[in-house]
Amino acid sequence: MHEIKCPNCGKTFTLDEAGYAAIQKQVRDSEFSQELAERLHRAEQDKVAALQLATTQAEQAKTAALAQQQEQINSLNMKIRELELGKELAVKQALDQQNEKISAQDKQITELQGKIAIAAAKGQADIQSLTNDYEAKLRNKDELHASEIRIKDELIAQYKDFKSKLSVKLLGETLEQHCMIEFERLRATAFSRAKFDKDNDSKTGSEGESKGSKGDFIFRDFDEDGNEYISIMFDMKNEGDETTNKHKNEDFLKKLDEDRRKKNCEYAILVSTLERENELYNGGIVDMSHKYPKMFVIRPQCFIPMITLLRDAAKSTIEYRQQVVKLQQASVDVTNFENAMNVFKSGFSETCRKAGQQYDSAVKDIDATIKKLQDIKESLRKWVGHLGAAENKLEDLTIKKLTRESPTLRAQFDAARIGNPTSIIDIQE
Repeated sequence: MHEIKCPNCGKTFTLDEAGYAAIQKQVRDSEFSQELAERLHRAEQDKVAALQLATTQAEQAKTAALAQQQEQINSLNMKIRELELGKELAVKQALDQQNEKISAQDKQITELQGKIAIAAAKGQADIQSLTNDYEAKLRNKDELHASEIRIKDELIAQYKDFKSKLSVKLLGETLEQHCMIEFERLRATAFSRAKFDKDNDSKTGSEGESKGSKGDFIFRDFDEDGNEYISIMFDMKNEGDETTNKHKNEDFLKKLDEDRRKKNCEYAILVSTLERENELYNGGIVDMSHKYPKMFVIRPQCFIPMITLLRDAAKSTIEYRQQVVKLQQASVDVTNFENAMNVFKSGFSETCRKAGQQYDSAVKDIDATIKKLQDIKESLRKWVGHLGAAENKLEDLTIKKLTRESPTLRAQFDAARIGNPTSIIDIQE
């Protein structure tokens, strides 16, 4: 038997073993229910706190990751913009410099071309003027008549003297001597810097034959700087009256033109007494440029005047020749500039190519960073999903499910439910 004292009234009463056991059971069930309720309450609070903490941490990590991602993107965009601005500025500066230099060169070339055109026109006008003046003088009947009579008398005297004692070769050599003497008379006064030499350089034939080809004399004159500004290939032809096979001037023009080209002479002149009755040649100077470039046929009396005429015309073009040389040098400078520009373009293209590679590499790094951030974002999203699933599982947790495999514990919960119908056990179920 057990004595039990009521805590309210202080009355003592006796209980048997069965009653005492029932009271103990009620006390134990009440304590267990209270402790279970407290634990479930703490578990609910811990779950809510853990969920809030996880959510806060996830949001903070997400915000930090997005901020870092945006900061990296902004930094990379700024670097890309700086590269693009630097590239555009370099291209603009290079193009401006190139355009300025090309414009200056074009202006110089245009000015020189204008000067050359003016000089050429002036030179041509001077040549034409000199030619007209000379022809006008020759057309003077009195002077021409006197000159022709004098020349004819001299030639008649020479021919009469040559007939009996000179061969055809000697006649030709005598004409050469006549021209040499005429030139030497004026060398010191009119041709101080000129050369008038016998052409002794025999060039082989076009087919490699042993026999050579040469003219009689080559005239070259030079300016004060020693630069040649005119050159003339001379060939002298003469015949005696007794010669049976008469030649024509045109028989020797082709060979004379070839000799001029081989010896790099500007003009070719045939000094001839052939075709004495031909009025065309008896006029003094015959221009054969329609057949061979820069070629003339003259009588011996026109030897010195013809040299003077061509030399004076060439003298007026010395300045323009120098300008042509400068223009050619300027053209070489333009070519060198273009080569330098091509080198610069090649180097600039290589630099742009490398910058492009760096740009591509930076873009790849950006893409890789974005992908990595997206992977982190996806991981955070999965983490939040797992937390949500855990929350759902926690909310789905009940006493009934926990005690499904424990009948004894289930019975205790049922008994506790009977004693406290509004307990947390019912709520959890």
